[in-house]
Parts: sequence; structure tokens; C-alpha cells
Amino acid sequence: MTTDTPEQRTPDLGTPDLGTLGIWRHYSGIPPELARLIESSGYGTIWLGGSPPADLTSAEEILDATESIVVATGIVNIWSAAAPDVAESYHRIEKKHPGRFLLGIGAGHPEATQEYQKPYDALVNYLDALDDGGVPESRRVLAALGPKVLKLSADRSAGAHPYLTTPEHTAEAREILGPDKILAPEHKAVLESDAEKAREIGRPPVNNPYLHLVNYVNNLKRLGYSADEIGDGGSDRLIDALVAHGDADAIASRLRQHLDAGASHVTLHSLPDDGDPSVIYREVAAAFL
Repeated sequence: MTTDTPEQRTPDLGTPDLGTLGIWRHYSGIPPELARLIESSGYGTIWLGGSPPADLTSAEEILDATESIVVATGIVNIWSAAAPDVAESYHRIEKKHPGRFLLGIGAGHPEATQEYQKPYDALVNYLDALDDGGVPESRRVLAALGPKVLKLSADRSAGAHPYLTTPEHTAEAREILGPDKILAPEHKAVLESDAEKAREIGRPPVNNPYLHLVNYVNNLKRLGYSADEIGDGGSDRLIDALVAHGDADAIASRLRQHLDAGASHVTLHSLPDDGDPSVIYREVAAAFL
């Protein structure tokens, strides 16, 4: 593919209004009827996880099926989606649905990518290529955990979309990003008031793979969790910090802690991933909004 020529590129309409609450779900798990339920429940943004491919058709289909909700990628993986192709897809979507798409990109983690070398430099090169392709800084965010990439997010994009974090991390990230950048953390939740049952649902998707991936493990250590707490599936304290549980009011309260810590937007990731999220989406939105 080739990127659009300058005269074919879309105008920069500025950063979309994400609202304060969004949802995070694998890009393959949002059929049109679920997208419409999310929108009608009052969410501001749908974040597409699972490394959507460069054609961004999953985002386009959700935009086609809805009226005003923003769709963001959380995230496009820089190792598997070429920047010129992504830029071309961005302009196609922007022409069709102006102002409703936000491009989230990230370097993933080294265990999943043989080519994973010097991720910071690779991110910089990818951002340079997006610049060449006419994707404005106001329409992109970076997956960021550590201070260096958070600073890059502030310098070269509209902000950051951290994954698997806590409100304590959100406070630290806001200090690095400054007051005006997007800070949109993801937070997992289980609609279950029995703590043991909730942990039985929440622990497996946290442990596998994230507690075995060096970038997430290092971030949790920076937040004060010991190797013993991170090992062997994660301590109850760690799982409870990363996966909210309880009724809708309890989950909404936990999500609001990110806003109180400096987030501009927080994304609900309901577990189990293969479950029907309709009930938790409706109930948490009603409690939160």
C-alpha cells in the first residue's frame, strides 16, 4: 500500500472527546448489536484490543454500526502492522467518520515478537512514519507503562493508554504526561461480590500471560509489588488491585479512583473475556454515569 498524497489527506479535527468511561474488548468480540448497546448505555469510547490488523476494518465496522461513539485501538502493534498501511487506513476511516477515530499504537512485549529489539527506537521510527503518512499527533496515543515511553507519549502524541495498571500508576503517569494529555488506563472487572469466586475468574487472564511478561512484571515491581506477590499466579492483594470485583457500584467506585488519580478517561475490561458483557456494561454505566 501507499500512503495518501498530502492533498488527499484528511484535515486534523483535533483529539476526539473520549468521555470519561469507555470499554476495552478484543476487536473480534464486538458485533454491531453489542456496539450499539455500549453506545446507548452512555460509554464514550470503544477500545479495540488484541492488536487489530493494519486495515482497521474492525474499527470501521463498529463506526458504521453506531452514531457518535469514538472508536480507538488499544493497541495496533507496531511489529505486525506497517505504519504506511495504518496511515492509509486512518485516512479512509477519517473521511468516512470524521472525528470519531483515535489510533492507539504500542510495541507489545518482547516474549511475543521475535523482531522485538530496542522498542523505544522502534516506536520513534513508527511515529516518524505516521507523521510522513499524515496522521496527526492529536489523533494517536501510545501504550505506555514506564517513564520513558510515557514521556514519549506526551511529546509525540495526544497521550497514553496504559494497560494492567492501578490508580497509583495513574497518578505517576499524570505527573509525567502533564495536565493536558489524554490518560486512559484500562482496568479489569468481574461482576461478582464473592471475592474468592471473583479471583477465580480474574486471576487466570492476569497470570497468563501478563505475570510472565517482563514489561508488566517490571511495572508492577515499580508499583511496590514483590516477586513473591507476582509469582505463582499473583497474590490476592495483587489480583484485587488489578481486577475490580463486587456489584456495579463497587466496580464504578474503583474505576473512579483512576479519575481521582489523574486519568481523563478510564476503560472497563469485563471478565471473563468470553462471557456476555451486556449486564456488566449496562449496570456499571448506570452506576458510574
